[in-house]
Amino acid sequence: MLLCFRFGNQSMKRENFTLITDFVFQGFSSFHEQQITLFGVFLALYILTLAGNIIIVTIIRIDLHLHTPMYFFLSMLSTSETVYTLVILPRMLSSLVGMSQPISLAGCATQMFFFVTFGITNCFLLTAMGYDRYVAICNPLRYMVIMNKRLRIQLVLGACSIGLIVAITQVSSVFRLPFCARKVPHFFCDIRPVMKLSCIDTTVNEILTLIISVLVLVVPMGLVFISYVLIIPTILKIASVEGRKKAFATCASHLTVVIVHYGCASIAYLKPKSENTREHDQLISVTYTVITPLLNPVVYTLRNKEVKDALCRAVGGKFS
Repeated sequence: MLLCFRFGNQSMKRENFTLITDFVFQGFSSFHEQQITLFGVFLALYILTLAGNIIIVTIIRIDLHLHTPMYFFLSMLSTSETVYTLVILPRMLSSLVGMSQPISLAGCATQMFFFVTFGITNCFLLTAMGYDRYVAICNPLRYMVIMNKRLRIQLVLGACSIGLIVAITQVSSVFRLPFCARKVPHFFCDIRPVMKLSCIDTTVNEILTLIISVLVLVVPMGLVFISYVLIIPTILKIASVEGRKKAFATCASHLTVVIVHYGCASIAYLKPKSENTREHDQLISVTYTVITPLLNPVVYTLRNKEVKDALCRAVGGKFS
């Protein structure tokens, strides 16, 4: 019997269908012999990600030297990244040790909602950080006036609002589809793997996903690119060698996170849907769900002297 599900479609009751009530993740089943190894690696990365982001948020909060617009946005990004990993990684880790349980349709929709919300929020927070760097370097005398508390809060709320709107749009469009299979070829409820389970043609949904992806990836990337087109000539005009090095170091940290975050997301959502194998898609997904959230605390602690100095003051020690 064909298994199908459609949210809110009363006509389905008149057809010979059995409603699907849950999904099962296939996860890393093709890496059966390496699953314990993967569990150990991902667990270590997960702990480092949580610890790193929590340390960043805490140190920015308690150290007055870091009460600046740049570190305000960094703390918001770290908070968002922390929730983002909590949405995905615990269930992925449990599946690697054979503790995976079916996920209800409501649970899957909830996971997709939070994944999309915080993923897109991160994109626009990185854009806000790019604007912050532009103002700090190109208009330093008015930096604190322009990047006042009100504007910072507006930028963060704007990023969150865009994330929420897109998440509601995507989740509602995906879960209106009728589903004919339970096995999700992925380790979490991502948009395309869930759409593949539909009984009907999903071309309209694919077009919607592509349009949204272009708007939330290409547009922010373009804004960041414009910021740095304006920033780099200004840095080169700085007379002090030390001043140029400090400006470049700050921008390099931001650019590293931007390139990895936008790069992986673009590969995942802007490519043709049938271009890669399931294993290749999972590798890309691991990069933007596991590696990118870890990259943020690593880059901003190891490459940032102000954060390292704040950590020294907090623990009462010195880095060698």
